[in-house]
Amino acid sequence: MEDMIVPIIIGVAVLIVVIWSVGIYNGLVALKHNVSEAWSNIDVLLKQRYDELPKIVEACKQYMGYEQETLSRVIEARNLANQARETGNVAAVGTAEAALKGAVTQLFGLAESYPDLKANDNFQQLMTRISGLEDSISDRREFYNEAVNLNNTRREEFPDLIFARMFGFAAAHLLTFDPEELKDVDIGNLFDR
Repeated sequence: MEDMIVPIIIGVAVLIVVIWSVGIYNGLVALKHNVSEAWSNIDVLLKQRYDELPKIVEACKQYMGYEQETLSRVIEARNLANQARETGNVAAVGTAEAALKGAVTQLFGLAESYPDLKANDNFQQLMTRISGLEDSISDRREFYNEAVNLNNTRREEFPDLIFARMFGFAAAHLLTFDPEELKDVDIGNLFDR
């Protein structure tokens, strides 16, 4: 009977290590998928907003004939942001979003100079839709960055870092925007022309 105790103890120890290892691995997988899901939520909202921007530019073209540079800037910034989104490059999305926000803010500021445009129901609906999407993106960005922080922290903690390196769990990137984008917009400067 004593001959059986040592193999049983070794077997139980191996079983505990295997269960513990599987738990760590599965935890890392879950965190990786949480980051992907959080990005997916942002991605859907970004695409919806990018789809709305050409519509608002079209609505503005009828009223803002002399503002073609601003309208072109919105579409160009939208296209760059959409390209960054499609590649999944989070850092590039942050940079492109800063340029896009500046262009859209300028467009909305210029729209104030066109009372007929401001009164247009289609323009008002699109503006409300875009603003709502921007609020949703901001909320989802918070969830995404939280998922990234949890993922990256867990990847760096011992013993999880051993499994993360062994199985190639990569660090995720925070969705950050340029510091200029985070400042309040000075609407007064938009009207000084």
